[in-house]
Amino acid sequence: MPGYRFYHPIEVRYGDLDPQGHVNNAKYLTYLEQARIAYIRRLGLWKSDSFLDVGIILAEVRITFQKPILYQNHIQVGVKITRLGNKSLTMEHQIEGIDHGEQFASASIVLVMYDYHQNATIPIPEDWRTTIQEFEGTLV
Repeated sequence: MPGYRFYHPIEVRYGDLDPQGHVNNAKYLTYLEQARIAYIRRLGLWKSDSFLDVGIILAEVRITFQKPILYQNHIQVGVKITRLGNKSLTMEHQIEGIDHGEQFASASIVLVMYDYHQNATIPIPEDWRTTIQEFEGTLV
């Protein structure tokens, strides 16, 4: 699988740590969310300031923890979309060190397109599909 074309830096905050001195597992989801939203904004898919206009909901998350993240680690999250379905897409993430490239975690997320005003799933809009394919290249 090819590398990531998009990375988002994450600041590890003292409040992210658990009593063992590493980032609490629940914070990984927040880091993935920050990177996911940055990716969507970078591609221009989020066209307003309203959360209700983003049009995606989280359906599934799978995280593989590889190494603890410590307070002094400088990290970034790689983001790429690897699959476009009819109403859903798969987004892959890699949390890694900026300085030395160490791998802290990887994740796979399934997102479903959603119309918050109608409370219903919808097909992936053609402009999203085109923009994502142009940015990522060929998708399955």
